[in-house]
Amino acid sequence: MTTPLPDLYERLQEAAGEAARIARGAAAAPLDSPTPDGEWDLRTLLDHWQLYSAYGLECRARREPIPDDLAARDLTADPDWPERYAAQLDRALAAWQDPAAWTGEIDLGGMSSPAPTVAGMLVKELVVHGWDVARTTGQELTVSEATARVVLDLVVEHGELFRQYGGFADELPVEDGMPTLERALRLSGRDPHWRP
Repeated sequence: MTTPLPDLYERLQEAAGEAARIARGAAAAPLDSPTPDGEWDLRTLLDHWQLYSAYGLECRARREPIPDDLAARDLTADPDWPERYAAQLDRALAAWQDPAAWTGEIDLGGMSSPAPTVAGMLVKELVVHGWDVARTTGQELTVSEATARVVLDLVVEHGELFRQYGGFADELPVEDGMPTLERALRLSGRDPHWRP
């Protein structure tokens, strides 16, 4: 009998599919475009997004460090980068199909967290930076309420940690009745109305 995967796997699948779609739509965008990430231009954002959301997604499942040479590479240098990114996302999702990926702790370099928490962080990485890329390149990111809820919960729980290393800016105000994803974006310091 096959062990069923956690519901969070569906959130990973959805977020990865949307990330791949957004990457394809960003292929022709100028790499020096400004982004919602302040000091990062589009090239820097895309390199970070690809490294941590696709390669990091696979490495975390396999309990392997991200190779240093990969971290130093310009992942946008090849014009085919969106297709390579999509293929890497598929490999990463395949690694998370192993039930063992969901057990125990995962080393994040200096700290460790339970595997499901790390998977949630990866959903957040795919969605929040996916939104950054989408907004920079004139696209819209669309995710289900269930996926938006995972992102919001992670932002609320770990926001201060992400702020400590510069991943989030200061929170923006939220109001009752705001859509879940908008609340997550605001709490991560992103203006949902930002335009380049």
